This record gives sequence, structure tokens and C-alpha cells, in this order.
Amino acid sequence: MVKKTENDLKHHILVVDDELSMREVLEMLLRRSGYRVTCAVSGDAALKLLKKKRFDLLLVDIRLGDMDGLEVLKAAKSNNGDVIVIMISAHASAETAVDAMNAGAYDYVPKPFSNDELLSTIGKALDTKSLEKEKSQLDDALRETIHFDRIVGNCPRMMHIYDLIRQVAQTDTNVLISGESGTGKELIAHALHQESTRRDKPFVVINCGGIPETLIESELFGHKKGSFTGADRDKGGLFEAAHRGTIFLDEIGELPVQVQVKLLRVLQERTFKAVGGSEDILVDIRIISATNKNLEKEVIDGGFREDLFYRLNVVEIKVPPLRERKADLHHLAQHFLDKYARKMGKEMTKISSYAIDLLSKYDFPGNVRELENLMERSVALSNTNILLPDSLAMSIHKRRWIEGVKDKRFDLDEVPNGVSLDAILTDIEEAYLKKAMEISGGNKQKAAELLDLNLRSLRYRLDKLEIDS
Repeated sequence: MVKKTENDLKHHILVVDDELSMREVLEMLLRRSGYRVTCAVSGDAALKLLKKKRFDLLLVDIRLGDMDGLEVLKAAKSNNGDVIVIMISAHASAETAVDAMNAGAYDYVPKPFSNDELLSTIGKALDTKSLEKEKSQLDDALRETIHFDRIVGNCPRMMHIYDLIRQVAQTDTNVLISGESGTGKELIAHALHQESTRRDKPFVVINCGGIPETLIESELFGHKKGSFTGADRDKGGLFEAAHRGTIFLDEIGELPVQVQVKLLRVLQERTFKAVGGSEDILVDIRIISATNKNLEKEVIDGGFREDLFYRLNVVEIKVPPLRERKADLHHLAQHFLDKYARKMGKEMTKISSYAIDLLSKYDFPGNVRELENLMERSVALSNTNILLPDSLAMSIHKRRWIEGVKDKRFDLDEVPNGVSLDAILTDIEEAYLKKAMEISGGNKQKAAELLDLNLRSLRYRLDKLEIDS
């Protein structure tokens, strides 16, 4: 076996700290992890080493005996702009951290730190440097990440969705997009339209749960003058407006049964009659639908027509919730940071790795939509160029969820002993419904808005849980 020499080790790290014990601990930790290590006892000694050698990464204490660690940072960046610098200190304030990161530091690690925490930050930093050396490949990867319209993500499940979009976009096959609220189902539908031959024709979005039941048939198919009270003129419907394009039926599970019958005829014959009309209207449309419900269960329960379900569900695209695609969290957070920084005219370019770690511990029940809202608020309220953990505009209940404080509903340590997931989810649903009704003073419409539900869905949930309203 050939013994590895110093030159065979993967990266060269310079440790700059005026405390002997800290230098010894860091040197031992880093060598055991396979890094080449050089130590400097002062800022002046570090500057001399930087003139002679090139290092991949510097670990610099913010407070040194002979100079400020920020001076070492600036000198290192001046000498070698590619070097990665991580600041460490027991005295770092948010202001000091921002100054360091504005001067080019990759991140800061407060003392005391865990070995795993420090090694993780170093590993991420060096991985970032390796990627930056392959910029052209990174650009290709970025195009793949945001490949369809505004869809962000390149985890395996999203890449599978991109493949499905490519396969079916050029056809007129009906597609059913399923997934929880806030996962981006409309973006998938828009991407299918943009990748199709109908891209230059209308893309009409219909929220089936947002139109009153008494008006939905007229909105979809139009009506003739005098067909009902208030119909003082002929009016075309949304299906007619989508002629030669794509119609996207969001929340298809909310469609009333009598309208489902009429939609089935459109799917079969591509014709329909306006409300009060006698003539068939022919349309050339591609139909994409979406649901956050289990439509198969709705069929079994009699709330959705079986024949319509199979007509709509020729190809199903299942969009994963954000908690199942955490690998995309950093991409998404950075995307929204850039978006709202531009919109608000702020020079924010980076999210601290500690802020990302905090976000990654939260499961985002509202999915990508909730993350976007959080990032928009955080950008609006932040006074720094770097988004730090303290800058995240997270509500108290979210932070408590992350910290796991005194809430048995989120006590994951109980899982080995066996838990009832249905009971846990029911408790959570009941708690949120009661809180929303309390805040709204019993106003169901306002409570529905607070919970991002339509009124019909709220009523169903209240009745199911027998909550007094």
C-alpha cells in the first residue's frame, strides 16, 4: 500500500487564531478529516504565508491579538480572489457577520461550535468552489434547474416531472396534475402549454373552487340572453375563450356534479351548449386539470364521476410536497431572494448557510407558496445585504415547530413506540380550523381565506370534525 503524502490530501486550509488550544483542536480535527493544514499564530503571520502559498480555504478568528480578522480576510481576497474565507469568533454580532460577508467571507461560525457543524460548513464551501471552477457546466445545470418557465428544482423527482412534460407536451393528451396546495401545479400546467404547439394560443386558468356554484356553468360555457335572471346579453364562456389553446381546470375536485356531466361531453365530443342555448359550439382545446384531493376516493364516495376521472387522468403528474424535495430548498430560497430583491430594489445576493439550515428544519405545510411568502417578507424586512437567521421573518409558531418545544403532536421521538398519524393530522387540522374561526369571529369566508381554502372546503372540514360554527 502506498502511503499518502501531504500533497495527496484533498484541500489546503490555513487556520488563523491566536489561541494555541484552538489552533491545536482545529488542526487535529481537519487533519483527521483529510485536509492539509497550516496554522498561523497571528494576522501578520497569516499575511506572510498568503504571499508565499495559495490556500483553498482560510479559517480566521475575527479577533486576533495584533489585528482585526477582517484585515486578514481583505488581504486574502486581494491576493487570491478565489480563496474561501470562513470567520470564527465567540464575539461575532450580526453587524460584524454582515461586514465580514460583505467583504467576501463565505460564512461565519460562532463559538462554541460542534465539530460536525464546522466540517459541514467547510465541506459546503469547498463544494461551492469546485462548482464555480466548472462555470459552464453550472450554467447548463442552472438552465436545467429552471427549465420550464418558472419551475425551480433539480431533485430526481422534479427531473422525472420534466421528462414527463417533454413526453406529453406535444400531444393533446389530457393530463391530471395532483399534489398538495402550494406545490406549483399551475406552473406545471403552464410549462406543458409553453412546450406545446399551442404556446402562441390562449392559456386559460379556471379555479373550479373559486366560482360560486350558481355561476360556474355560465362562466365555463357562456349563456344566452334571458337564460336566467340578470342575463341581459349573450356572453361567451371560458371554454370558448380557450379555443385553439389550453384550458387549465384547477381544483377540479370542487366541480359540481351537474357540471361534471357537461365537461364529460366536452372531453368526448369537443362540443357544448351555452346555458339557454340550442346550438352546439365546437372548440379545439387541450385540457389540463389539477387537484389537491384524492380523486379516486372522491369517486368511491360518489363525489366525482368515475367516467370523467378516467377521461381526465390519461397521464398523471404527481408534484411532491416541499418536505419531500428538501434538496431543492436552497435553489428555491435563492430564486425567491433574487426575485424580491430585484422587485424591491435591494442589493441582497446571498443567504447564510445557517439561515438555510433553519429553513431545512421546517416542513413547510404550505409548500413552495409558503416559502415564497416567507422569503418575500424576509427581504422586505431585512436591513442587511446577507439574509441571516435573525432576518428570517418566521412566525413564533414556526420557530417553535423547528425547535420542537413542548408539542407532543410533533414529538418524533415517539415514532419508534408507534403513533397514529391520522390522529395527529386530525388534531392539527382541528386546531387550525378552530383558531381561524376564532380570529375571524366566526366569519367562514374570512376563515377560509386565512387557511387558503375555498368556502366549500372549509364547510366540509368543519362538518367532518363537528366544529361548531
